[in-house]
Amino acid sequence: MKHSANTGTSVSETPGNSWQQSFSSFLALFTSTGTLICCAIPALVVAVAGGSALVSLLSSFPWLVTLSKYSLWIFLIAGIMIVFSGILIFRPKGSVACTISGGNGCNVAGRFQKIMFWISAIIYSIGLFAAYGLLPVLQFFE
Repeated sequence: MKHSANTGTSVSETPGNSWQQSFSSFLALFTSTGTLICCAIPALVVAVAGGSALVSLLSSFPWLVTLSKYSLWIFLIAGIMIVFSGILIFRPKGSVACTISGGNGCNVAGRFQKIMFWISAIIYSIGLFAAYGLLPVLQFFE
């Protein structure tokens, strides 16, 4: 415990967990967006505009071919990062000291991290469905 010089109240020391939560939320969003770039966007282009639009997309962005070769690894790493982020956000190891500012800063930061987590999970789910679930569904309806 650390005592505040101004108020005389005791304040818990922060365990350094906040930056880990923020960093993991950013990485989860970054990697889940990568799943959209490698797999969902090309699949959507093919579904809407056809193969010639995909050829045009790949000629403009040739690195998409290389990225799509490693789509399984991209999805695995993105999924692990999202799970890791969820563990840090929803099961924190310690409490963050927010008694100095009245607790409002921690509430806003925690809400922001949860929003980022759910956005990442939704983007990941869309990418996962577009990469691995869309084709079986389309084949079922043929």
